[in-house]
Amino acid sequence: MGTTSSTRVPERRYGRSSDRDADRTLKIVGAVLGALLLLLVGYFAYHYVGQNKISAQVIAFQAEDDVVSVHLEVHKDAGTSGYCTVRSQAADGSEVGRADFRFTGSATRVDKVVTLRTTARGTTAELLGCHAD
Repeated sequence: MGTTSSTRVPERRYGRSSDRDADRTLKIVGAVLGALLLLLVGYFAYHYVGQNKISAQVIAFQAEDDVVSVHLEVHKDAGTSGYCTVRSQAADGSEVGRADFRFTGSATRVDKVVTLRTTARGTTAELLGCHAD
């Protein structure tokens, strides 16, 4: 029985070393590009959150035939002025009212009930966003 074992691996079966080098290079380039993308997303997220000096939330609302009373809780930097946009929709989803409400002064927290006039009975009160001047 004349079998001999070889320690050399078949070239075509396991790939060449140049293919492994190319794969390694692609992995490094992919990791670097992924890290750059994460940094870019983080920068824009921080810039958006850091620059927004006024924010609010709807605490409650009361709808009547042609108005919606909306209780807003506004948080802002001292001395910052800006506005928040509120809208209301009817039961069928159509917009029946939209308005901007200004907030000024030195208070950093403002609780205010604002009145949104509507063209029909509103069933929602939605805060669309706030913007500092």
